[in-house]
Order: sequence, then structure tokens, then C-alpha cells
Amino acid sequence: MSVFTIEAGLALLGLVLLLVEAFKPDISRRTLGLTAIAGTAFALVLLPFCGAPLPSFMQPWHQLDTLALFYKGFAIVITLLVLWLTLECAPYLTRFTVDGKLAEMFSLPLIVCSGMMWMASARDLVTVFVALELVTVSFYVLVAFARKSAFSLEAGVKYLILGALSTGILVYGIAWIYGATGTMSFEGIGKALANPATSKSTALFGAALILCGLGFKVAAAPFHMWVPDVYQGAPTPVTAFLSVGSKAAGFVVLTRALEAFLATGSIISTEVQAFLLVIGSLTVLLGSLPAMFQTSVKRLLAYSSISHAGYLLLALACSETARFELSSGGIVAFYLATYLPMTVLGFLGLGLMRANGLGEDIKDFTGLAKRNPTLALFMTISFASLAGLPLTAGFIGKLFVFLGLADHGYWGALSCAVIAAAAGFYYYFKTILAMYTTEGVETTALTLSTASKAVAGVLVLIILILGVYPKPLQKVLTASPAVVSAK
Repeated sequence: MSVFTIEAGLALLGLVLLLVEAFKPDISRRTLGLTAIAGTAFALVLLPFCGAPLPSFMQPWHQLDTLALFYKGFAIVITLLVLWLTLECAPYLTRFTVDGKLAEMFSLPLIVCSGMMWMASARDLVTVFVALELVTVSFYVLVAFARKSAFSLEAGVKYLILGALSTGILVYGIAWIYGATGTMSFEGIGKALANPATSKSTALFGAALILCGLGFKVAAAPFHMWVPDVYQGAPTPVTAFLSVGSKAAGFVVLTRALEAFLATGSIISTEVQAFLLVIGSLTVLLGSLPAMFQTSVKRLLAYSSISHAGYLLLALACSETARFELSSGGIVAFYLATYLPMTVLGFLGLGLMRANGLGEDIKDFTGLAKRNPTLALFMTISFASLAGLPLTAGFIGKLFVFLGLADHGYWGALSCAVIAAAAGFYYYFKTILAMYTTEGVETTALTLSTASKAVAGVLVLIILILGVYPKPLQKVLTASPAVVSAK
């Protein structure tokens, strides 16, 4: 079996679930949710055994190397967690839908997952564009899914308009790169940019447009202003998916594109690297500093997501990094792997609080340790790791980025990253402090299901294990030859 079978199978399952709900409207949401979860889990089990050659019609556009396999597994895992979170939050989510149905919330994530998996193996800009639009169009629907919520509709409109603008910029950049290099494949672009006869100004303009278009997808400054409003208005499971899944999809494309733009002998490598350093430094600051003044935890996590995108951009700027046997793309993948459990755990807490009738402001977190000590502990570990506290996964990810910047002597960017990290400790621990402030608060208990405790417990274990022993993940991401030939 080839990995393409899994990708096509997930997309097909998503379409089947939509059709089943359309022709059998009385089917329970739990049945749909469990079917989607079972299909995604089965895909995850099959992934390590998919070593068969790709179909011949896919080979010119599809590659399967260590990084591609990692991002495919990453896409399946985050989709699985989002589907489960949707099922847990279903009683709350149905209050904001017109007919009380959640079929799209279970089917569209499967289609998004397929798009992210195709994107991870893309060998050219056309494949990237098609897969990226499959992901983005599905997110347009998911963001605006809670149609009884004005915030959700506003978020959907903003995401649609700005997403269409970024797509236009991306396509325009692809056209300029094609005009400059005569090819759309990443390998061909890298070779063309190493040729002094290639027009530098044309190639640089095209690369800048592509980076700007992708900057919107990963929430990089100054293309980040949509994030707080969209994250706050979207349903909590969708926000988690946007924060982790959409970001990973954008960064795998950025990694592939930068391998071409920064290839040995590239005529635009210096300018692209400087662009990444400036944008990355700006992003970490514009993400962290405004977060200090947020009273909504959901908006706080939105600004936090922007800041983390900045750290990832700074990692990509260190293109020659080989510390810890990881390339810059490997460090980005490692960072995203640590970012997944702590972010999902944070949004899990938010979703469970909403399901119990609470809000998303910091004041709603006051006394959480008294209402449910277990949930308060889980969220404390999540926020501590997001801040980069030692002995957590978040600390290791930031450490890799800081050391890469220091190795290259990028002291200005490193200073911005340190300032952002210090600000992060302030706003994350402000929320933690509220959870353990118990004076004068209500004692109404907050329920937490056994399944929620189990999933949250696994996420906590991953955060703590990666914080003290990251070597296994490093080995998985160590640069290696292609796993399956795509010639």
C-alpha cells in the first residue's frame, strides 16, 4: 500500500460522512464522530507500513522523505485530536448551529488532513497551491460554522477576505518565479537560482510575494492581524486546528520553498535570509507584547500563536544549522512536535470550560484549582510549556532556536526572541496565577470525563518526556535520504 492510498482514503471518508448525514439526517453526531475518529486512527496505524511505490501519475509531483513522513503523521495526529475535541465539545457547539448538526465538523477535518498530507510531499508550486487551497477553503467553512454566533460569522468573513487576498499574492509570486526560472518544481527552482544568468530582481520579487502569501498562512507579521479575531470567533476545536494544523501546513511549504531559495549558490539567498530575520523578529515581538494586555485567554493564545510563528521563522533563517544533527527544517519540525501537545491541551481546557458554561476570560479561570484541581494542573503544565519553562517540551524547542541564532551571530534577532520569551512568562503565568487564586470564588465543581482525563494525561506525559529526553524525536527527524524514491 502506498501513502497516497491513505491520503485519498481520508478525503473519501470525509465526503462519505457528508453524504451519509445528508441522506440520513437522523444519524447521531456521536456515530459520525466516532466513525471519523476510527478512520483517522486506522490511517495513523497504517502510515508506518506504507512503503509501496506511488502510483505512476503521482510520482512527478510527490516525494516521500523523512520530513514528509513526519508531517503526514503530524497531520493525522492533530486531526485525530481535533475530532475528539469536537466530540467532547458537541453539546456546547450544537447551541450555535442552525439545525444542531455537526456533520461538517467531523468530515471537513478529514479533507483538511488530506490536503496537509499532500502538501508535505509536494515537489512543485502547483501541487502546493492545490493542496493549500483544499486546506484553506475547508477552513473557511469551519471558522464560520457556528452560524448563530455573530463572532463566528465575523471571523469567517475576515478569514475569507484576507485569505483570498493572500492567495492572490501567492499565485502572483508563483507566476513571477516561473517567469524567472522557467520551472515550478523546487529542485528546478534551486538549480535556476544558482545560475548567474537568472534575473535576480525578477526572482527576488517572486520570492518575496510567495513569502508574503505564505506569511498570512502561518500568521507572520505584518500579515497577522486576522489571527486574534478569527481565533476568538471560531469554535474552539477549529481554533486549535488553525493554531497547530494550519501552521504546520504553512511551515512545511515554507521549508520546501526555502530549500530552493537558499540553495547553494542561490543569487537571492542573502536577501531572503535577511527577510526571514526581520519578519521573524517582528513577529515574535508583535505576538508577545500585545498578549500581555489581553483579558481573553483565547485571544491570548492567538497572540501566542503569532509569537511561536516568529520563533519558527527565525529557525528557518538559520539555514545552515546542523546542531543536534538537525537541519533548520528539522528544528522547525521538532518545535512543531512540541507545540502540538501543549497547544491542544490548552484549547482542551478552554473547550471543557465552555462545555461547563464558563467563559474564556481570565476572570473565568479564577479559582479553577478549586473547581477542578486536575484540569487546573493540566492547564498549568500546558501554559508553563508554552512559556518555555525548563523541563518541559516548550523549553527544548525554544532552546534549539536560540542556539541556532547564537551560532550564526544573529544577535539582534536573538535579543527580540529573548524579550518575547520574557513577555511570555508574564502573560502565561498571569493566567496560571488566576487559576490558583481561590479567595472569594464559587465552589461549583467543574466536571471532567474519564476520556478527557486520559487524553489530557497522555498530552502531559508527552510534554514532560520531551522536556527531559528529546533524543527519540531528534532521531526521527535526523536528515536522511529519501525513504521512497519518487523518480
